[in-house]
Amino acid sequence: MTVSAPQIARILGGERTLKRRIRTVADLREAVEEGLPVEALEQTVRRVAGETSEATQLKHRIVPKTTLHRRRVRLSPEESERVERLARLTALAEAVWEDPQHAHEFLISSQPQLDDARPVDLARSDLGLRQVEDLLVKIEYALPV
Repeated sequence: MTVSAPQIARILGGERTLKRRIRTVADLREAVEEGLPVEALEQTVRRVAGETSEATQLKHRIVPKTTLHRRRVRLSPEESERVERLARLTALAEAVWEDPQHAHEFLISSQPQLDDARPVDLARSDLGLRQVEDLLVKIEYALPV
């Protein structure tokens, strides 16, 4: 199960935030390589964790606080990759749970099937993201976890 580039772009804040229309993975890759707008980080974190202290902590795990203060307009490509990874995971969780609130609860809660790690924490690395994606696919298709 995959999510489309436009679904990921919506989590990142859509055309208004990204200042471009994302139709394909190539469009998304180009946006990430150029550096996503800082607002895409804000939009994604707000979608995952709302307006909470958890959101602030999550934001600063993706881009450290002091670094974020220096970023006025655009994130670096590496920071953009981390934001895109979280947006992709969020889009997948919302597709599986079919409810943003249930997806939110899944993403920020410890999951026994992930050795009690939280999906948002695992999404900081590519391998961690793969673990969470595998779990979501098993949930979607009612496979043993």
